[in-house]
Amino acid sequence: MSRMISYEKKDTPIHKLSGFTKLVFFLLWCMTSALTFDTRILILMIVIGGIIYAVSATRWKQVSGVFMAVMFFMVINLICIFFFAPYQGCKIYGSRTDIVHLFGNYTLTKEQLFYEFNVFIKYFTVIPSVFIFLVTTDPSELASSLNGIGVPYTMSYSLEIALRYIPDIQDEFHKIKNAQEARGIELSSKGRLIDRIKNTAIIIFPLLFSTMERIDVVSNAMELRGFGKKKKRSWYSKKPLLKADYLTIAFIIIFFALTMVITYHDGNRFYNPFI
Repeated sequence: MSRMISYEKKDTPIHKLSGFTKLVFFLLWCMTSALTFDTRILILMIVIGGIIYAVSATRWKQVSGVFMAVMFFMVINLICIFFFAPYQGCKIYGSRTDIVHLFGNYTLTKEQLFYEFNVFIKYFTVIPSVFIFLVTTDPSELASSLNGIGVPYTMSYSLEIALRYIPDIQDEFHKIKNAQEARGIELSSKGRLIDRIKNTAIIIFPLLFSTMERIDVVSNAMELRGFGKKKKRSWYSKKPLLKADYLTIAFIIIFFALTMVITYHDGNRFYNPFI
């Protein structure tokens, strides 16, 4: 069975970087997206993310299914923001420019649209980076890199196992999904969207139980082999930091610092075009 999101070995500049480098880049990248509401910075991040996506040669088929599911929840989230806080943008930007009255106490404003636009593009700065990180990072190499800079190997190995479990959980999900469809439960695109969401939610419980059982098997096997008894361990897959790694780390640190200066230079992290 084909796996959707899993590591694929390729000869690209992104794949050649150390797992530690990609983890540092990913964390600082997500922190930048979380802390800023400057539209100019977010659009620049989308452009940079698109370039990285192209250079990494990530296949759209690998991420399309999950991406569309995330997009659906993004739209639901934006609708909920409007219904629960229809004038949040007006409070943030200190002005109100009505576009059209909808119903009751709900009026569509330029400030609210701009605020929700920023929320929307923030997703696009983070989600592609998650996919790229997962499909270009060898879990074993990442663990060895972290251990090489002083992170305890027990913690490094835990992260490796977590990354390795992602494709396994996806396989398990498809097996349960196929079994449910064989019993007549509609989960394909032929069924109604609401029914598909309800039926997909049913899969979560057997998936959770099978995952817990697998974790128990792995933890018992590691304990029987004496994992964690010694202070150090050797690694089969270990990659030293090269010039490209140092340049990438320097770039993301400088980028993070500059974006924070631009974001908070006036004491407000929201870019306001309505002034």
